[in-house]
Amino acid sequence: MTLIFLNRYFHPDHSATSQMLSDVAFALAAGGRTVHVITSRQRYDAADVGLPSRELIAGVDVTRVWTSRFGRANLAGRAVDYLSFYLTAAWALWRLARAGDVVIAKTDPPALSVVVAPIAWLRRARLVNWLQDIFPEVAVALGMDAGRLARMGFGLLRRLRNGSLRAARMNVVLGDRMAQQLEMLGVPAAKIRIIPNWADGRLIRPLQPAENPLRRDWVQPDDFVVAYSGNLGRAHEIETMLAAMRLTEAAAPRIVWLFVGGGALMQSLQREVERQGLAPVLFKPYQPPDRLAESLSVADVHLISLRPVLEGLIVPSKVYGIAAAGRAAIFIGDRDGEVARMLIRDESGVSVAEGDGE
Repeated sequence: MTLIFLNRYFHPDHSATSQMLSDVAFALAAGGRTVHVITSRQRYDAADVGLPSRELIAGVDVTRVWTSRFGRANLAGRAVDYLSFYLTAAWALWRLARAGDVVIAKTDPPALSVVVAPIAWLRRARLVNWLQDIFPEVAVALGMDAGRLARMGFGLLRRLRNGSLRAARMNVVLGDRMAQQLEMLGVPAAKIRIIPNWADGRLIRPLQPAENPLRRDWVQPDDFVVAYSGNLGRAHEIETMLAAMRLTEAAAPRIVWLFVGGGALMQSLQREVERQGLAPVLFKPYQPPDRLAESLSVADVHLISLRPVLEGLIVPSKVYGIAAAGRAAIFIGDRDGEVARMLIRDESGVSVAEGDGE
């Protein structure tokens, strides 16, 4: 039996879905499983980088298929990129899958299970969907025009997606509220399992300021550092953070706001910080995996954000890295959301509503 994973990104890419998949694939291979990954030749943070079409990495057989490279700048180009991966990954899966294999489809690109389900059925393989988000509901929640979605065939896509979820042997989701979403879509509870995301506690560990070179390089010894690490995108918001920054400019000891990473809203935030003349605010690029312990431990407290309309559709995975670094978190969003419940349960942070900068 071969375990065949499909996702647009895989090691050495550092994006969240890639990291989760890489951790699982390498652990399964180390445990003696036969593992194959079908992925693209791109990296999330460097689309122009071309990775080898075939590789054996730590016992994992990796097939990288060709895709177009229009990038995330516009919706049409992104759709073409998705379509090219659907087609080339489907062909690779058709060639690889055999009766009795387990095919695990992630959710990058969205609704990948729609393409994978019929191939798994024809090849008599067993399908497992590993959902990091629920699409196209995410697009609707983020405000995409309903008429435009209808013209793009999202109603049909949703029906096909629901069928692929019900046809799977199992659907793995990240939390209780995501499981409830699937049940509302008609997926039987017996076909749903909750497996939260995680962080590697060997790679990310708590570091004290005196033993952290990044802390020494980036801030002053007595600074209190509030950090946001990772992707800051359309699923998040920045107005609450900006309001808090305005309130803490004259704080003593000094409060430093640190943003590490990228995303659609990171540049907007940087422009707004410059326009309002807010300080002290630092912006740093994504850090390599071997420096994550240092990067995450620079902060005294971390920020997590999720727009309330997305609860049950997405679960921010950064909460696990923050916990592994031994830091508390402030969650901005639904105070009864998945992360909010986790912070209460573990006494590892607090939650505030959107707009509550104070």
